[in-house]
Amino acid sequence: MFTLTWETEVKTVSMLEFRRNALPIIKQALRGQRLLLTYRGKPVLRLEPVGAAGSPDEDDPFYSLSDLAEAGGDSLDNEEIDRVVYEG
Repeated sequence: MFTLTWETEVKTVSMLEFRRNALPIIKQALRGQRLLLTYRGKPVLRLEPVGAAGSPDEDDPFYSLSDLAEAGGDSLDNEEIDRVVYEG
């Protein structure tokens, strides 16, 4: 086990172990365990519960983009969208 910079402890699981024990490993993730799946020793996937820390909250303004859009309005680039959504 090791710690990544995004807050919580992560358990490493090889793809072979995941294939052999998928259900118990998924149940660990459902209980809140963050998992890093590796293939040939290299990290390839993160498995974590939906809504885990670092995931957007349901009330994140990102989910209300359609409410902020104006019909026929100009297109915005990503930086402009971030400014509108998160800075008001």
